[in-house]
Amino acid sequence: MATEVKVPTLGESVTEASIGELLKNVGDSVAVDEPIVSLETDKVAVEAPSPIAGVIKEFKVAVGDTVEVGAVLAVIEEGGAGAAPSSEPKAEAPDAGVEKAAPAQAKEATGSDASQTLSPAVRRAVLEHGVDPSTIKGTGKDGRLTKEDVIAAAKAKGDSPAPAPAPASSAPAPGATGERREERVKMTRMRQTIAKRLKGAQDNAALLTTFNDVDMSAVMEARGKYKDMFAKKHDIRLGFMGFFAKAACLALKDVPAVNAYIEGDEIVYHDYVDISVAVSAPNGLVVPVIRDAQDKGFARIEKDIADFGKRAKEGTLTMEDMKGGTFTISNGGVFGSLMSTPIINPPQSAVLGLHRIEDRPVVVDGEVVIRPMMYIALSYDHRLIDGREAVTALKIIKEAIEDPTRMLIDL
Repeated sequence: MATEVKVPTLGESVTEASIGELLKNVGDSVAVDEPIVSLETDKVAVEAPSPIAGVIKEFKVAVGDTVEVGAVLAVIEEGGAGAAPSSEPKAEAPDAGVEKAAPAQAKEATGSDASQTLSPAVRRAVLEHGVDPSTIKGTGKDGRLTKEDVIAAAKAKGDSPAPAPAPASSAPAPGATGERREERVKMTRMRQTIAKRLKGAQDNAALLTTFNDVDMSAVMEARGKYKDMFAKKHDIRLGFMGFFAKAACLALKDVPAVNAYIEGDEIVYHDYVDISVAVSAPNGLVVPVIRDAQDKGFARIEKDIADFGKRAKEGTLTMEDMKGGTFTISNGGVFGSLMSTPIINPPQSAVLGLHRIEDRPVVVDGEVVIRPMMYIALSYDHRLIDGREAVTALKIIKEAIEDPTRMLIDL
């Protein structure tokens, strides 16, 4: 008996998605609840599982297609044995927006392990870095390879990215001194949404950024003193984000406009702090939310952040994880950023940008000393937040980080 696999419910107000990846081939055997199609929505990737155990008879969609909730994705024949895996790479849809690699490299990238299905991003990374995907241990869901796995493997080998050789040509272009390549890849639905939202923030809000710098000595000393005990008791590493999240809660309590947003001709204030934490995922930046951060301790906040980071890498964050949020913290310092002007996450009115820590000379009590310093930035919607309020909020965060005791006694 044949059974149809349909697009599952995607979340509140989400009615359609794009086909990001076909996780199986026609003729493959599948188990009950085994994912067969990866769907990309505006915010997260969702996998469509098989409702029965059987063999994939046909796919009704191709990579890049837009589908609505309830649409048929594939047909599965109940029972039976799957066909032997093909040694040839799976054919891509003509309009999937994925680069067509040279035959030899395509076999190396996708045919070296027939049981391994590579996403377009991973396939490009494999070709660029010249690594064998069958030798890499995947850290994604169900052991699948991620782009980060490929890059890490390339770094471990000490290889630098090298472009794939161009297909042989009977006559080289006149004056050509080396290989020149172009690649056109269709934007994922998530990337399209990110682009629209960030451009909308520029168009609709009066954006302004105020800066300050923070002496990280006290926080670094506290981490160095208590990190082992903290990890032993709470089974989580003590990081910097917990300090900044709690410092932000103090600031937002004293300056409520920074925790509010504009809706029509009204200002919506919140008596709670839901902090959106910018996390890098394979398909783009996502912002899962730490709910009621004002009531959580350092350990709970650090565990939430670690869980978000792990699930973002695996692609298992849900729509509910990213719903809402009253304030955002973005840490560009993990990528080496010295200073930036972060952009707000609509409809929120402010975002705190963190940056790398570096030793710099500063004047303390009339003497020049070397201290670990970090630039911090607060971008805000000037329609709602005045300069005085923004500067005050950032100053409260600075003072709390430089004297963490303030966070314990609510100063």
